[in-house]
Amino acid sequence: MAVSSPSLSPSPSPPRRLQEPPLIADFEPGVPDLSSFPRTDWAWAVKQACTQVADADLGYGDPRGSSVLREVLAGYLRRVRAAAASPARMIVSTGFAQGINLVLRALARQGVTCVAFEDPGYGSAQADETVRAVLAMGIGVSYVPVDEQGLVVGELAASGAQAVVVTPAHQSPTGVVLSPARRHALTGWARGGGYVIEDDYDSEFRYDKEPVGVLQGLAPDQVFLLGTASKALAPAVRLGWVHAPSPLAAAVAAEKEMSDRGSCMLDQLALATLLTTGRYDRHLRRMRTVYAARRTALTDAFARHAPRVQLTGLAAGFHAVAPLPPGADETAVIAAARERRVGLHGIGGYRGHPDTAAPPALVMGFGNVRERAIEPAIAAIADQLS
Repeated sequence: MAVSSPSLSPSPSPPRRLQEPPLIADFEPGVPDLSSFPRTDWAWAVKQACTQVADADLGYGDPRGSSVLREVLAGYLRRVRAAAASPARMIVSTGFAQGINLVLRALARQGVTCVAFEDPGYGSAQADETVRAVLAMGIGVSYVPVDEQGLVVGELAASGAQAVVVTPAHQSPTGVVLSPARRHALTGWARGGGYVIEDDYDSEFRYDKEPVGVLQGLAPDQVFLLGTASKALAPAVRLGWVHAPSPLAAAVAAEKEMSDRGSCMLDQLALATLLTTGRYDRHLRRMRTVYAARRTALTDAFARHAPRVQLTGLAAGFHAVAPLPPGADETAVIAAARERRVGLHGIGGYRGHPDTAAPPALVMGFGNVRERAIEPAIAAIADQLS
């Protein structure tokens, strides 16, 4: 006897979600202009790499990365960043996040038990994956304050840290430059047995003067220099680099080999091609012009609509700091701006101890904001800013 299947009533359609209107602008820090990625140049460079790569280079190869790219990067860092760079001490990583994790694991094996971070800087373990990774390695974390001269080096000794992560050329997020006196003090601290991990994250984009040279050039045996293509090209290009002190280069390379045996060879060769043909420099020159125009649009918009706010941190990169009135609630300002279709981001997320009372401020990223959108966005939230 055939059994008829029970009739099934159709499942009710899920309720339609109302689509939020697009933002006028989202001032998210740390994001470059994604629409300006040099697609044509990158496609050409990848084709060149595929055409010219030797069969042997399609294997696993040197975990430190392509010898061609390491040679090119060392020359680039010597020329542009005044680094004491050598291909033998260069390790190519899959972006900055992997690079700093390789360094931290190598330092942990050397007996480092506490790492200091700038405050404000990377933020707390709740806000930042790098800090979480440090703690997961069994390494302690301490926070050292930043003032108008950069890291307060005098407080490093009391922190108990044996290594410190810094952004000396353009402190993230305040934008201050580590002063010459502090640079001298920090390298002196390192020569006493500490290590410095230098995050050279957006040094290519400087507007008021020549780029500030890297700290690594002053103390190459104590400073790890980390860089990435994420800000210059796009985060999707998962390539970064670590230049390690000579005694620890092999240890970082060993960590890389255990991690993934090496980054994509064809992408490495493509980046090397962009660097050697001048197309990388040409792209950077174009982007400096783009970001400089957006920087001017931002300062002009604040001057017109929120003249009491004095933007800081604008000497380089593509973000600024906008102080809020004393006692202002960062979270409330951000929420109110969102209702007016403007994305804002507070400095509280960069603090190691976010619950501690500190002056409220906004970190205004303008890298991925269209120039024409800046003024209407600031006009829409002007009453929240002062």
